[in-house]
Amino acid sequence: MRALSPIRGLLLIVGVGCLATYGFVFGERAASQAYAAWTFDRDLQQVAPLRLEGAQARRLPADSPHHSIVGRIWIPKLRLSAMVSEGDDAKTLRTAVGHIPSTPFPGQRGNVGVAAHRDTFFRRLGDLHTGDSIGFSTMDGEFTYEVESLRVVAPEDIEVLAPSQENVLTMVTCYPFFYIGNAPKRFIVRAKQTSGPGQ
Repeated sequence: MRALSPIRGLLLIVGVGCLATYGFVFGERAASQAYAAWTFDRDLQQVAPLRLEGAQARRLPADSPHHSIVGRIWIPKLRLSAMVSEGDDAKTLRTAVGHIPSTPFPGQRGNVGVAAHRDTFFRRLGDLHTGDSIGFSTMDGEFTYEVESLRVVAPEDIEVLAPSQENVLTMVTCYPFFYIGNAPKRFIVRAKQTSGPGQ
């Protein structure tokens, strides 16, 4: 059997290392999503009787171990269902869709902002069209949004998250979708709320 040349051996080690890293990251994300979904569904069952009585469920208190779980977002056209956690930092976005902290929650008046990486949950965001449906389930109920616009902006163009008098959802990810390295633009999906508690 021929021995590997030093260069081939090095490339093999690098390749195995890359596969191991990808496997760890993928596994961490899958495990985190599964646990968040289980926790959310369990807590949702506990507040279901309150909803039947017409009471509004309260978000989990800040000292709860699960307070970072905001809810579940799903996009039927993309066959996407993902748990949403509070925060837009690197740790949060590694395992979930992140709710942008400076924005309201679904059910509150204004512009709800969420973000995710273009190579994870929001990989196919560019396949959406105006009129497509987006669902967002929280402890306060289920909310439906309809896509109004899609556009590409510069990273510093933060007016996309400006407060709104209407109940809207803004989804943010990096762009171009298949860019290698730090992408120079942001892809924005804006959707208006069409149904939900109190509407």
